[in-house]
Amino acid sequence: MRYLLALDQGTTSSRAIVFDETGAPVARAQREFRQHYPEPGWVEHDPEDLWRTVRECAREALRLSGLKASDLLACGIANQRETTLLWDRQSGEPLARAIVWQDRRTAAMCDELKAIGAESLVRERTGLVLDPYFSATKLAWLLDHLPGARARAERGELAFGTVDTWLVWKLSGTRTHVTDVSNASRTLLFNIHSGDWDPELLQLFDVPRAILPDVYPSSHAFGMLAPAVLGEAVPITGIAGDQQAALFGQGCHRAGMAKNTYGTGCFLLLHTGDRAVRSQNGLLATAAAQVGRALDARDVARQYALEGSVFIGGAVVQWLRDELKFFASSAEVERLASEVLDSGGVYLVPAFAGLGAPHWDPRARGTIVGLTRGSGRAHIARAALESIAFQSAEVLAAMQKDAGEPLAELRVDGGAAANDLLMQFQADLLGVPVVRPRVLETTALGAAYLAGLAVDVWKSPEEIAANWRAERTFEPRMSRDEAEARLARWRAAVERARGWAP
Repeated sequence: MRYLLALDQGTTSSRAIVFDETGAPVARAQREFRQHYPEPGWVEHDPEDLWRTVRECAREALRLSGLKASDLLACGIANQRETTLLWDRQSGEPLARAIVWQDRRTAAMCDELKAIGAESLVRERTGLVLDPYFSATKLAWLLDHLPGARARAERGELAFGTVDTWLVWKLSGTRTHVTDVSNASRTLLFNIHSGDWDPELLQLFDVPRAILPDVYPSSHAFGMLAPAVLGEAVPITGIAGDQQAALFGQGCHRAGMAKNTYGTGCFLLLHTGDRAVRSQNGLLATAAAQVGRALDARDVARQYALEGSVFIGGAVVQWLRDELKFFASSAEVERLASEVLDSGGVYLVPAFAGLGAPHWDPRARGTIVGLTRGSGRAHIARAALESIAFQSAEVLAAMQKDAGEPLAELRVDGGAAANDLLMQFQADLLGVPVVRPRVLETTALGAAYLAGLAVDVWKSPEEIAANWRAERTFEPRMSRDEAEARLARWRAAVERARGWAP
């Protein structure tokens, strides 16, 4: 039996999973880490927390597996995307906390760029919209607000990276400065058609080329885990942003296949093959994980996806747990929500970090409407769960308009996909089967698959897709009239949340 290590660095926790060559998990470890909210709308992580928790999880997973580092053929990395780090090339010390993808501090900068007509260039080259979600304005903010940072960046003394780049830099111990095309495509600086950093976009955001990493296909020899990490060197041969990794791990390798990941946020991706579809309905065109032997990202066969991003998905359950103290464990939300037959007319719009697709409103804020004297914790818990499905349903409706064809099924993964009540409600709203796989950790699995392809554990994406197995299918039960009535009320609640922040 051959084994691979997957490192999955997420927004609220880091994981490591050892997989065997059948795609089955052998051992896993997880660590949560602290979130920092220095001002309203700001979200930060300590870069040292990110790599420390990844390293600890890797060591624990290996120990639990009973294997040695020499038993691992390779390591793959999946990561929270868009989160932006800047560090000193010589010392490896970060200049500041990482600015997380949820952070809204650059909303005014995005408005200024829209006002001068920059959005059409951005959409044409990157497939994205001008929003604080992405990396470029975060990076520009760091360069402008950290004393001396811009001058040092122009001299090549600093390095920029998304989380994957930071992890490889730290875990390799060799200052390897790399990323893959899926992560690069989320920065607003990468041309998804040419497969390279775009000079006009670098000029628009005033970002020096010298601080950017080299870009490679997602399945590639990126470097080595240093012996100090696990006791022996292990090749790093797979990297992908978490959502592209999940799409790959779900076996969605062909145009027309879709998955939704229910994590901190929700991310619905539809594979569009070798065609980057320009959305007319508030979605994004993005690079899917790229495979194939190539020296760099410009030479590999390009694959694309349509994406809809929901900023607050499972995080609304964490909010009920941590801020409102509704329960001690997130797993308890289903029991509490099941105490009532429905939400009692309560709608919760979790726009804590603004609204993503299809609205793209950074000034929306969290809202609860429909409360009565009889509304209790169970109604609010149920409304919170339902909000995850409502947001995903809005994204899928936009996606079907862009794709021009109905979806046959939706494959689901992520922590909240284990919630039966949520999955049934999602199927009811969509009117299509929701299919949950045996392995819910498809983000980590996708990273393992990408790493394994590079070292010939698997010969092709087709062989990987044949591994996929369903655990349960949720068939729609609700009438289409009732589903549409509930969606209409949801849309009315969303309108009350929009544009709230000054």
